[in-house]
Amino acid sequence: MIYLDNAATTIKKPPEVLDAVMAAMSGLGNASRGAHAGALDASRAVYDARVKAAAFFGCPRPDHVAFTSNSTEALNVAICGTLRPGDHVITTALEHNSVLRPLYRLEAEQGVALDIVGADPGGRVDYGAFERLIRPQTRAIVCTHASNLTGICLDVAYIGAIARRHGVLFIVDASQSAGAIPIHMTAMGIDILCFTGHKGLMGPQGTGGLCVREGVDIRPLKVGGTGVHTYSKEQPSQWPTRLEAGTLNAHGIAGLSAAFDFLERTGLDAIMEKESALLYRFLRGIGCIDGIEVYGAPPHLTASRPASANPCINRSAADGATPTCLPRATAEGPHTAVCALNIRDRDPAWVADELSETYGIATRAGAHCAPLMHRALGTEGRGAVRFSFSYFTTEDEIDAAIDALGEIAR
Repeated sequence: MIYLDNAATTIKKPPEVLDAVMAAMSGLGNASRGAHAGALDASRAVYDARVKAAAFFGCPRPDHVAFTSNSTEALNVAICGTLRPGDHVITTALEHNSVLRPLYRLEAEQGVALDIVGADPGGRVDYGAFERLIRPQTRAIVCTHASNLTGICLDVAYIGAIARRHGVLFIVDASQSAGAIPIHMTAMGIDILCFTGHKGLMGPQGTGGLCVREGVDIRPLKVGGTGVHTYSKEQPSQWPTRLEAGTLNAHGIAGLSAAFDFLERTGLDAIMEKESALLYRFLRGIGCIDGIEVYGAPPHLTASRPASANPCINRSAADGATPTCLPRATAEGPHTAVCALNIRDRDPAWVADELSETYGIATRAGAHCAPLMHRALGTEGRGAVRFSFSYFTTEDEIDAAIDALGEIAR
């Protein structure tokens, strides 16, 4: 199988992640639930992962890193734990349902006012709208760092500066950017950063968390056993215990800790460079296929097909060569290694199934839990096929996908 669905979850993991999970499965007890060796080893493993996550994301205090089962839970903790009846919140059309649905529920059940910054047909937002929408009751801006559908990245540092200027909380969904793009929450003005472990971080499923700026108060979403303050009727107030009721997934967190080690050793610059090259190779190849429409790709990587009959250079051209069907790269913000497309009037579900059954290529078709983005792109009625690459994707796999799309389009 050629696996090109990494925006959903990475399958190819660093070997040390697998080793760490297997070792944890046979050696770790329950963190913070005992003083024997197994429990203490689990507590140490969780603490080590906190320290690494804090350093990786620019969170000054490791004890303000709280682990969850995924970014959906982290976003629910952040959104439901900070917004109150009468508050106003701003989000964007790029959002995943993990942001939208908690906000819709608070709007319906608690009277939280909601404004959405729209996106143009290219999937890009008007940054001036954030400031125009702020009102005295605005409590927070909640937005994604990178679209899970198109790979378009928002300038979170710019949005964070707006939030700071107006004294509102800034909550960022880093589900698609964590492990793919450098994040420093202090430098970017992020108050709460929500992440998941099983995508760009290349860790196990069932892991995630949130990094919280000191001084930000979050009401616990869950209350229950913590291993401390047993006789108190209330959830302990200290960090990170206040947000971690119940047994943590120490086995998965141990794997996530090993994933942080791999990412630090490899370097995000190297990861970004390789993934960008893979995306460029893919877009360059499919740009020469009649009938393919790409949504939200970087402007410097796409262009209308020239009138000449055969405008493309060979994919095996020397490194650094610029294909004639694309303009030269220009300076602009990062873009994750994600591409959404359709082929003429073909049902994207049929295309994805054909890719899987005939060519052994795994992609994802449908609406991708991003309803407002599909509406902006004009694909609400049909969806799209999403290709998403990782550091472990090979050029041969990219070329195989291009060839398969060419055959399907013909």
